[in-house]
Amino acid sequence: MFTPTRGNMLHGVMLMALFACASFYIGSAEVFTSLSISPMIIGIILGMIYANTLRMHLPETWVPGIQFCSKKLLRLGIILYGFRLTFQDIAAVGVAGIVVDAIIVTVTIVGGYQLGRLMKMDRDIAMLTSVGSGICGAAAVLGAEATMRTKPYKTAVAVATVVIFGTLSMFLYPIAYRAGLLDLTPQEMGIFGGSTLHEVAHAVGAGNALGDEIAPVTVIVKMIRVMMLVPVLIVLGFWVARRNRGGEAGGGKTKVAVPWFAFWFLGIIALNSLSLYLNTLSTPCGIPAAGVDFINAVDTFLLTMAMVALGAETSFDKFKKAGAKPFLLAFFIYIWLIGGGYLLSRYLVPVLI
Repeated sequence: MFTPTRGNMLHGVMLMALFACASFYIGSAEVFTSLSISPMIIGIILGMIYANTLRMHLPETWVPGIQFCSKKLLRLGIILYGFRLTFQDIAAVGVAGIVVDAIIVTVTIVGGYQLGRLMKMDRDIAMLTSVGSGICGAAAVLGAEATMRTKPYKTAVAVATVVIFGTLSMFLYPIAYRAGLLDLTPQEMGIFGGSTLHEVAHAVGAGNALGDEIAPVTVIVKMIRVMMLVPVLIVLGFWVARRNRGGEAGGGKTKVAVPWFAFWFLGIIALNSLSLYLNTLSTPCGIPAAGVDFINAVDTFLLTMAMVALGAETSFDKFKKAGAKPFLLAFFIYIWLIGGGYLLSRYLVPVLI
């Protein structure tokens, strides 16, 4: 039955959909496509503009629809993201890419969080920034937010940090490599780029600029990092439960927030991998190529709606409240990604190949 409450929720959802459409339209401009800036990033910016201008003039009854987009649609978008990946991607780069990715992800998340604590930062922002830098930028921040259930403005701050430094790397890596500042073979450079670039879009953009020999390795190594989001979210769920339990009087039991959407995400990847392994289906899950492209487009749209919704809950006053520390933390992590990633690619990869 269609009730006023559901109607109000639909108003909020439709508003986020309109903003998402605007994000795609703006993102199609050449200036944005050349910079590999995805509609998701534009979406969170539009959401923040809305939060600080029009939000106060719209009914509060629309808020449930906005929250629905930032929570439910977010999880669905992450699940559908699995259609882009297969386990065969792992075999394509071998042990070297897996080991370097595992080291980068582990040190970045654990080290970044501990550094954030030393800086006396908000713990949630420190963790979101570290996860976003260590795995796959905004998509990883969204996945972590869905598990940790943090305040939207903290997510927006973390996304801002990974966008800034990831975009910088996308331009810096090709320039440094062509100038001879990175003494790496094409294979090593591909692993270096894929294991340290923040966003998938950044890996694609930098890979294309580096050439046909390096681009495939860069993207595949990056996708392996994306797959590592699943175990990270599982561990994160236990970490959140333990942290909450430690903060409770009497040390009562706290339910572990199991990220079930991560298991669905993994299941989609497994289906893709199995279908290709059996050689009975020419495309993931037997869906025609056009169908897969459509699913990926819908997925990007859903994630863009989620980003708009998160931005819609973020005022500039909350950014001021977060201060400069999140960006300083992201800068330190960025230095580690470049320095640590280079050393691992230069000296560890030749041993493992």
